[in-house]
Amino acid sequence: MRPEDLHLKDLLEVPKSLGPLGFAGQRVLLVDALAQGLLRRELIGSVGERTARCILTRFGYAHGWRTAEGLERTFPWDSPGDWRRAGGQIHGLQGIVVVDPLPPRKRGERKPEFGATWRHSYEAEQHRLHLGPSKEPVCWSLCGFASGYLSRALGRQIIAVEEACAGRGDAACRMIADSLDRWGDAVEPHLAYYEKIDMGGLRTLQAPPLEGGPEPAAAPAVPDLPPGVVARSEGMLRAVETAIRVAAVDTTVLVSGESGVGKETLVRLVHRSSPRRDGPFVAVNCGAVAETLLESELFGHAKGAFTGAERDRAGLFEEARGGTLFLDEIGETSPSMQVKLLRALQEREVRRVGESRTRRVDVRVVAATNRDLRKEVKARRFREDLYYRLRVFEIGIPPLRDRREDILPLAREFLSQVAGRLQRGILGFTPMAADALVRYEWPGNVRELANAVEHAVVLCQGSRADLPDLPGEIRSGLGVPVAVEGSEVASLEAVERKYVLDVLAMNRGHRERTAKHLGIGVATLYRMLRRFGVPAKDGG
Repeated sequence: MRPEDLHLKDLLEVPKSLGPLGFAGQRVLLVDALAQGLLRRELIGSVGERTARCILTRFGYAHGWRTAEGLERTFPWDSPGDWRRAGGQIHGLQGIVVVDPLPPRKRGERKPEFGATWRHSYEAEQHRLHLGPSKEPVCWSLCGFASGYLSRALGRQIIAVEEACAGRGDAACRMIADSLDRWGDAVEPHLAYYEKIDMGGLRTLQAPPLEGGPEPAAAPAVPDLPPGVVARSEGMLRAVETAIRVAAVDTTVLVSGESGVGKETLVRLVHRSSPRRDGPFVAVNCGAVAETLLESELFGHAKGAFTGAERDRAGLFEEARGGTLFLDEIGETSPSMQVKLLRALQEREVRRVGESRTRRVDVRVVAATNRDLRKEVKARRFREDLYYRLRVFEIGIPPLRDRREDILPLAREFLSQVAGRLQRGILGFTPMAADALVRYEWPGNVRELANAVEHAVVLCQGSRADLPDLPGEIRSGLGVPVAVEGSEVASLEAVERKYVLDVLAMNRGHRERTAKHLGIGVATLYRMLRRFGVPAKDGG
């Protein structure tokens, strides 16, 4: 028998009544691919990508080994080579992946003992759906299956490695496999994923502790995030996950949140994760353009349409053709402009100012606002039909004060960027500075945090940004104690005492410097210390 002779109707055994299904002489389960994708996401979120890859690779290896054993016993193969090749055919019949021959290798490329091109890989599909594009190949269980199947069929250890993957944006997945002696040192990074896992030793990963602050409660590990995205809080992780998932659906998206929360960062993530990622990304702040000019900016104009229109000009809808148009602060547009935007979105066509003909546009529109558009609709300041046309998907971004877990990771990311740009050798924050950052309320959200970090980098004289390097409102603000359910909140006097004594300790007992950092007079500081029961002490 040859692999090509295998047929689904001969392999699948369906009982006449309710009962187990059979496939190629073994009991099988019909499991939804989406459920497998959800399991992958949960694994990565719980134990991290490396451990999740190890689990799925070993599962695939066991599956491949068991399949090879079953096929050997069940069918009379014409040759051992046919038995070896049957594994790919079985995967195709099961709907897991379509296996094609490996294309001819170019000069200088490794010539493996075995290889295949994989099309329609369910692993690559589900990884992109739930986690977005990856930086590395993601068909872990498929590689494990190929390794286990070939190892059992050949009686020697074979390791399969994916050198191209649709999960990271390649046209198709491509696998090569060799025995350990042929691989040599090149296989070392991949062997760890075939080793047995000590499941009892797995722990839920925790966010790094606050520098100089209390240890945080245990928190679930987060999956690897796309470049440029920093998120640790549940609210922001949910927003990022939603952005990646809706990116695959070519429809309008509305991103809402206070000014400075990072709406444009999320919009750019939608663009990068979408099929339009190779097209242009065009952004316009609708609130920053005068109403008389916004129509021309968006839709373009014909020569002579108005004073100063010296030539034909395409609008941003046309410039963004094939890509994404970001309409920031959409809530600031006038009623008349809202009518024109609604028509452009519904008809997918625009008319330049001064022209009578329309032009088709192929563009995805993502809008953002810091207003509550539902209230604006009720107040008749925003069109209801345009609101529902924009919010086919709505992604809300919480303010920074409601996601304090994100403050220090964001601050460290900004510090790294600014220190590199300004060529300053600043590595982090002191405990006092980190504590002040976490306690501050951040009315300006992420934008204010970025500016505060740049302020600190400019003033910093050492290797770590300190409390005096931060802007005055952050340096002097006591902030709000973070209340934990079931615990008591410290009194205002206790918080004030701790803060003043911490600043005093930071200044090694120097009263004048402490008073300067606190923004009070030295005499006031001495009175406070007496009230706190701190004995008088000489200090320059």
